[in-house]
Formats: sequence, structure tokens, C-alpha cells
Amino acid sequence: MDMPSDRIQWFPGHMAKTRRMISENLKDVDLTIELLDARIPKSSENPEIARLVASKPKLTLLSKASLADPAATEIWKKYFTAKGRECIFYDCRTGEGISAIAPAARRLCNDRLERYKEKGMEGRKLRAMIVGIPNVGKSSLINRLSSTNKAKVEDRPGVTLNKQWITTSLGIDLLDMPGILWPKFDDQRVGENLALTGAIRDEIMDVEMLACALAGRLRERYPALLSARYKLKAEDLADTTDFELAERIGRRRGFLISGGEVDFLRTSNMFLDEFRGGKIGRITIEVPETEV
Repeated sequence: MDMPSDRIQWFPGHMAKTRRMISENLKDVDLTIELLDARIPKSSENPEIARLVASKPKLTLLSKASLADPAATEIWKKYFTAKGRECIFYDCRTGEGISAIAPAARRLCNDRLERYKEKGMEGRKLRAMIVGIPNVGKSSLINRLSSTNKAKVEDRPGVTLNKQWITTSLGIDLLDMPGILWPKFDDQRVGENLALTGAIRDEIMDVEMLACALAGRLRERYPALLSARYKLKAEDLADTTDFELAERIGRRRGFLISGGEVDFLRTSNMFLDEFRGGKIGRITIEVPETEV
């Protein structure tokens, strides 16, 4: 699917402001915690963030793990471990991985904690900056760790617009940063992955094109889940274009308009929502290149 870069360069002033906020506040934290989407770990890793926070220890959290394919998750664990990265798969809804965050942060900051101890500051809380792309789950993580609803949470990108400090029971104070996308995607597949998982606002995307792309991707990687959810037959998968496949999904759901035609916009929105909500099944749409 063609993803024109000018459709994705959203809120350039907001992005510049967020970059400045990250740079200006980096001196106040001991480490950074970057959230990636477990369904698209590579595509959700913003190279701008990597450059901005390179001077600090970094803990990588792969969010929404309960939505991701467990077999693919194991592949990603091996991939990150081989690169020597401290990486935790977690999910705010199930609590998976939450208890591993504080020990991992302390391991990464062991030298700094030792210096605090030498200065008579033993027991001082670590301070971590939370960074990541829009709609990757930063606010949900903060609310889970703080046991309050201090951060606004919605299933759309761009909700957190200002920095905020949050105290947690883990011995870590968290500084939340707004989500940030990079200005241009050299790889159109990256843009498509981000759009499919909701990191880019649907209002600036062609959701019908996205639905066709998703139908093709799931036909290739998860045909059994796709067929089971939408009661598709073998011929629906084998003898159709991506558009025709998405159209048949709408027909199976009874999303028809006058003349018996499929309401394709309604179908597209439903299909994307059900994928993002995990209703089709646990799906990962990106694996490391070495495993393709």
C-alpha cells in the first residue's frame, strides 16, 4: 500500500516541542524507559528517540504483549537478547512483566546507585523518563505503576501533550513525555505498520486502504484466525484480491447498503478496530529480518 510521506508528517510543531522537552529534561533522569509495541517492535522504535536519549541507560518495554503472537514474541526476545538489550515484554491489562521493571531499572543504574550510596544518598529513588511513539501505552503503564489514574488514557494517538512527573511504589519516579513520530518514513512498510496498530491517527489516513492491507497481511500470516473470526471459506482466501477479501468480511458481517453492496467504510473501521483490540486473535505483524 502506498503511504505518501506528506500524509504522515503530522503536528510538526508538536514533534519539535517534544524533542526539546526530551533534551531539556534528560539531565534530570537516571535512565530512559522506551515503550515499543510488541506487535511491531522494530517499526515502533523511533530513531529520533534513540538519538536523543543515547547518553542514558535505556530499558526497553514491549507493550500490549497480550495482543501479540506468543511464538513471535519468543523470536523477538531472542533478537533483543542477542543485541545485549535489556528488554521486557509487558501488558498493563494482564500485569505480565510489570514486576520485572524495577529490578531491570536498578541493574541498568547499578553504578549510579552505588555513587548515590557513597554520597550518603542510599535509598534515593531512581528517576526515569518514559518515551515512545503515540498510542503505545505510556499513560496506561504510568497508571498501572502509580495505582491511580493520573495520566489520561485513550485508544488514539496524541493524548499526552505535556510532561508530567508520577510517583510510583517501585522506588522510581516517572517523567512522562508526549508521544513522538519521526517526520518521514524511508520504509513505507514502517508507516503501514504504525497506521495499522493505531500510532497514526485514522483521521489522516485512508482507512479503506489500510483495511485492504490488513486483509492481505492476515491472509499471509494468520489465515486460520482470519477465517475463524469472519467465517471465511478457503476460496475466500485463495481466489480474491485484498480488496475483495476485505469486502467479503463486510458481507459476512452483514454490513450492506442499498443495492446489496458492502458498506466498505464501516467494514474497514470494524476490521481495524477488531484487529487492534485483539478480537481476531494474538497477532504480530512484524518479525526480525533474520526470521523472514
